[in-house]
Amino acid sequence: MRGRSVAVALVGLLLALGTAREASADDPSFLTMGAGIFDVFDDDTAGYFRLEYRSDARLLSFIKPLVGISISTDGAVYGYGGFNIDLYFGRRWVFSPGFAVGAFEEGDGKDLGNTVEFRSGAEIAYRFANRARLGLAFHHISNASLSDRNPGANVLVLTYSLPFGYVFASP
Repeated sequence: MRGRSVAVALVGLLLALGTAREASADDPSFLTMGAGIFDVFDDDTAGYFRLEYRSDARLLSFIKPLVGISISTDGAVYGYGGFNIDLYFGRRWVFSPGFAVGAFEEGDGKDLGNTVEFRSGAEIAYRFANRARLGLAFHHISNASLSDRNPGANVLVLTYSLPFGYVFASP
């Protein structure tokens, strides 16, 4: 019975991913804005805001580069670059795991132990007919033990991705 469940799940995943190429073929670059909570599961929580540029360029036909900056209400700043991989489930739902590396300044907030910090996580988003996306992202920021202190921080963010062409479109 367990083998059958695994087989059904794999077939479902393959069917969903089969639509990924078709669904992603017309995706543009995005300007992504986000607001949420920094260090969501700890006692150093703060408000969190993010601005990202997600390119429509593809490395190896499925890896999409991104660059961004985030700030927290306690003065932390994190500038980063990395990549996402968009996995489509039907035409509307997009699951995007990703990774980034950047420079972190703690401000008056949590000391993450190093200037160099890595971000890993994922976003699940609903894609509208105009390609804009509304999503929920969860990321972990950590220095990967580059220093003795490595407390890490978890970030929960509501995101809105606007196709980049809409940002500069004439009315």
